[in-house]
Amino acid sequence: MEKQQKIVSMFNDIAGTYDVANRVLSMGIDKSWRNKACNKTFELYGQKSIEKIVDVACGTGDMILFWEKVARENSIEIKNIIGIDPSVGMMEVGKKKLPHVEFIEAGAASMPLESESTDIISISYGIRNVVQRQEAFHEFARVLKKDGLVVINEFTKNKKEKLLDHLTDFYMNKILPVLGGLISKNKEAYTYLPNSIDEFLTTENLCKELKNAGLEPIHVKAFSMNISTLIIAKKL
Repeated sequence: MEKQQKIVSMFNDIAGTYDVANRVLSMGIDKSWRNKACNKTFELYGQKSIEKIVDVACGTGDMILFWEKVARENSIEIKNIIGIDPSVGMMEVGKKKLPHVEFIEAGAASMPLESESTDIISISYGIRNVVQRQEAFHEFARVLKKDGLVVINEFTKNKKEKLLDHLTDFYMNKILPVLGGLISKNKEAYTYLPNSIDEFLTTENLCKELKNAGLEPIHVKAFSMNISTLIIAKKL
């Protein structure tokens, strides 16, 4: 677990500047991706009252903000929403933004939640940082109710076939570490992030891992030059 602890320590270190760096480095596009993920999930789930949403690797609470905003826009009641993350530093920032939300220090592969207690589990730009990924998917399946949904926003590994793909790759590997380093004073962290994408799974293989855990992908969508992928899977 040494690798996982190193990743957690890195996020603790950049927690104070993480939100600003995210907005600058994604040029705000990540807000659109999160918004679309929430809207599509609510459409597929088809309920106007949701008992519980759990946001895993919640960081500073960005995705929780979008769950609440999109729920209000669609007149959907969320009775309980919880943020889970192993990084105390990231959650401390989240608690200031969302004082009414419960935050729990835990990893994705071992959540202190009852079995079949949750309607929706989301993880946005965090699953590639989970070392025990397959164990985490089995844990998601345990915690979800039958027909509950897993919502994954992630930078998956894709073939670089077009000029735009190579330009995006240049930005992620050459420009992002420099800008991220200037904002956060931690260039190593923003060198790790693009490297973690290159070392991650393809969308197809990520879907296979979800199926192995009894989670059936029912919606797969690539956004913005294949940079970000949305996968929504249902517990069978």
